[in-house]
Amino acid sequence: MEMPPLLDLLFSTAVDQARMVRTGELSAVELLSAHLDQIEAVNPQVNAIVTLVTDAALEEAKAADTAVARGNDIGPLHGLPIAIKDLVDTRGIRTTYGSPLFADHVPEADSLLVQRLRSAGAVIVGKTNTPEFGAGSQTTNAVFGPTRNPWDTTRTCGGSSGGAAVAVACGMLPLADGSDLGGSLRNPAAFCNVVGFRTSPGRVPRFPDNAPIYPFSVDGPIARTVADAALLLSALAGPDPRCALSLPESGDPFRASLDRDFQGVRIAFSPDLGGLPVEPEVRSVVEGAPAVLEGLGCEVVRDFPNLDGADEAFKAWRAWIFEQQLGADLDAHPEQLNPSVRWNVEQGRALSGPELGAAELRRGEVCRRVYEFMEDVEFLALPVTQVMPFPVEQMYPTRIGDTEMHTYIDWMASCYLISATGLPAISVPCGFSDGGLPVGLQLVGRLRDDFGVLQLGHAYEQATGWGRRVPPAAGQA
Repeated sequence: MEMPPLLDLLFSTAVDQARMVRTGELSAVELLSAHLDQIEAVNPQVNAIVTLVTDAALEEAKAADTAVARGNDIGPLHGLPIAIKDLVDTRGIRTTYGSPLFADHVPEADSLLVQRLRSAGAVIVGKTNTPEFGAGSQTTNAVFGPTRNPWDTTRTCGGSSGGAAVAVACGMLPLADGSDLGGSLRNPAAFCNVVGFRTSPGRVPRFPDNAPIYPFSVDGPIARTVADAALLLSALAGPDPRCALSLPESGDPFRASLDRDFQGVRIAFSPDLGGLPVEPEVRSVVEGAPAVLEGLGCEVVRDFPNLDGADEAFKAWRAWIFEQQLGADLDAHPEQLNPSVRWNVEQGRALSGPELGAAELRRGEVCRRVYEFMEDVEFLALPVTQVMPFPVEQMYPTRIGDTEMHTYIDWMASCYLISATGLPAISVPCGFSDGGLPVGLQLVGRLRDDFGVLQLGHAYEQATGWGRRVPPAAGQA
């Protein structure tokens, strides 16, 4: 069925929307108005955008149009509406971190990520929902409530970048930022049928940062196409002298063509990362990936590197960062943090120095084995999630098949084990279950090969077309 004109515009690519603004075919005010209309119509059903700054966004859009009219130099995101994950500080815009402790918090300065978005010409319309302090992959909190899956609003959208993924999936935004410690970009992308890219540590620099050499938390793009994700990454990437992990390469190369010949490229495929429990519906959809990859010319082998020790290493370092960042808040307001956050802080406090040292030794061994494995293959192809989107009232899955999940993050191992390796990983739409819910494919590249991962993701989505489907919540008849 042909989409109505409004949805046709909203579901055009961010690359095309930016081109139309740049050439004057469409004004930034017109583009903003279309997205604000979609937010008004759709957001009450899904609760993805939790703070909206319409007046300020309109002024920014008018300024964007003036810049085009004057022939000024403009950035790659000029005139594109964007909302910022509610973990990221935005000057003059309420930023709650999903916590009642910060329900009325209004930062006085932008984070570096927001500064780069503004410099690239993006028009900031508000904030997207996240679980409290980004803990877990279920986007709900005591301040704003749950964000719902646009394919079935009785289901979760995942998280922690759940508001971002839903807003993009529903055409309320062309692009959104997200962050990923153990799957927070990849999980909601898979649950919502969009693209989420966990970038290499340091690819998108962070400032200010209270843990400047902590390599697990990264920022990256959410988009409806891989090329759109690359466009957003081009504005976010690039060195900053205040970020210790910052990589030296400019973001400009991410605006180059993603086309590549994959003839003879070796890819290791595993439907369960070497033995994790995976729901049959997920496995059934992901098992279609090797044929697509082989159709691109790839040589697919069923194999997977040894990740023994990655689970323990990741959980130790996750506990450490929660205590480091939130220990003071737990002391001051112990009853106002949700149980998952309290548990993670307490786990961090229970760590000894030798235990953390042993965790880092295990991580070093994992990285050595994985990097050696990937001398023989260029990419890994894996499921993003081990489960289908679960009921929105459920905080996390407690079992996968016969396997008990002992903590609120155990069901996310298919993502966080990859986080432990430091490798770039993207979630791309892979297909749908018989019940009509989306499943994502995780493509993992060699160390710092972000561009290669984008190229493979682009080729995969072009071969399948799964990402072109529009969810029911977006309003398509």
